[in-house]
Amino acid sequence: MPSEPLPSCQAQLQPSGLSFTVQPGQSLLEAALASGIFMARSCRNGTCRACMCRLASGQVRYRVEWPGLSPDEKDEGWTLPCVALPQGDVVLVAPSARRLGDDGGT
Repeated sequence: MPSEPLPSCQAQLQPSGLSFTVQPGQSLLEAALASGIFMARSCRNGTCRACMCRLASGQVRYRVEWPGLSPDEKDEGWTLPCVALPQGDVVLVAPSARRLGDDGGT
């Protein structure tokens, strides 16, 4: 039985307090960038770990079976927003996140 697509959800970034909407099928990184929010990134496929940050609350699933995190890192709450699909509202601890254009961010 096919599962129903998840509705859009909200993501909040700490400590900045920035928030954005994530559409179904959109990764956390894609949604942040589409909302004008800079987050550290490089490969966008879960291997380089440049975007790694902590998932303070909520749940994600991954587009790939082997995101570049060890089991211990996953247990400690680390996530890779470039391949993470939220399963509802989430809060991420991403200290470098900022609105694009602030502090010269691109």
